[in-house]
Amino acid sequence: MKLEIPFKQSLLAASVAALLAGCGTPVEEEAPVTPEAAALESSEEALFNALPACEEPEELEHVVEHACYHAEYGPFEPVTAAALGTPVLVDVSQAHTAYQVSLPKRSPFNYAGRVSFLPDESGEFAFILSRQRGLRIFEAATGTEVARECRYTVPTEVCGSLKTAYIADLEADTEYYLEFRSILPSNAAFTLIIEEAGHHH
Repeated sequence: MKLEIPFKQSLLAASVAALLAGCGTPVEEEAPVTPEAAALESSEEALFNALPACEEPEELEHVVEHACYHAEYGPFEPVTAAALGTPVLVDVSQAHTAYQVSLPKRSPFNYAGRVSFLPDESGEFAFILSRQRGLRIFEAATGTEVARECRYTVPTEVCGSLKTAYIADLEADTEYYLEFRSILPSNAAFTLIIEEAGHHH
């Protein structure tokens, strides 16, 4: 009898291990997608696809290569975005910093939040993300959405840890809100690096 108990315990442990090994996908991602979430995903995809690809990828490659160094070696700054409709107190204006952004949960299938960005010079800025899409830019004072000029899909040979860059033309000393949304929990936490991509002369 004494031999049976350890045997049963080891059998149980092996069964649990086998069950865990078979469950590679998080439970939250397996749940059915609601119509609201599907509509959000569809609108995000349409916005992403409507943006033209950037015309000078060689220049952007250098910007992204520099950002890649920070994505891998820091400095890192973990931040939680402000929930939509609440005061935006989270600032991501520090240059050469890998912000590790977490989005607050709004519902079982929707994560969304905003952070503040205040450029100290006018010009083009690259907003480089470790996820594929989901960035909108608004003027903080007026709520007016700022048009993104183009998108750049980061080749894995340029940087394996960053996926997409958006280019936008911004004015110095004007506060902007960067808004992010996500359906899947895996996209609700990501890296954001903001680099200058061109000055106004």
